[in-house]
Amino acid sequence: MSVFSPDSLELNRKLPLWYQVSQSLRASILGRSPEAPLRLPPEDQLAQHYGVSVLTMRQALKELEAEGLISRHRRRGTFIEPDTRRDRPVRLQGSLDAIVAQQSGDRTTLLGHGPRAVPAELAGYFPGVRETMTYRRLRYGQESGEATNWAENHIHPLVADRLDPADLERGWPMTKVLRDGLGIRISRITDTVEARLADPETSRLLDVPLLSPILHYTGVTYDEEERVVDVALIRYRGDRFSFSVTVEPEWNPRP
Repeated sequence: MSVFSPDSLELNRKLPLWYQVSQSLRASILGRSPEAPLRLPPEDQLAQHYGVSVLTMRQALKELEAEGLISRHRRRGTFIEPDTRRDRPVRLQGSLDAIVAQQSGDRTTLLGHGPRAVPAELAGYFPGVRETMTYRRLRYGQESGEATNWAENHIHPLVADRLDPADLERGWPMTKVLRDGLGIRISRITDTVEARLADPETSRLLDVPLLSPILHYTGVTYDEEERVVDVALIRYRGDRFSFSVTVEPEWNPRP
């Protein structure tokens, strides 16, 4: 039987090694395909794979076990919890115009763009695609003028060829660029928001302490052919972002 194969990792010696290993392994676990095996390789093989000591590997695995992502059994080995990320999500429905309006209003700086290999955790969204065009933006609050979030959009190559970066430099939300700039008929967008810890790049761009809590947003945009045209990864400062939902239930007065 084959075993789970984690992604490779280029370690930064300025950060705790166990943290980098745990985050890389966490991404591999959450981004694995449904048919991937649940058993992880032994500690010594994982340590050799990442180029760290067995003690560092154990600390990384202990962190993942505390999160409930894995379970460890003496003599049997380490296993990914089968129900990882299979809880039924809360679903909020709204119009595309409402999404565009919510994304608008922030001052935006385009940090850069270019082709990039599809990250392992996003491979399932782009079957058969080796590279996406990636756009990175830093956004600021209208009143404070301080950085509130930074976004990384992975655009399908069939769409990216027609995208004009000038639209993003003008501050257009990516959803507006796809719909109004390129004329793409968007069928749906799925959003996920979860708590994470600030990585080095997020710490630098948003001016927050390393490993401090942030909100991590993933938005997946589908066209009318149910093809993913954009995966947006947005990191929000927790102290400068709030999420508000208005529910308007149907009400039928009694006759």
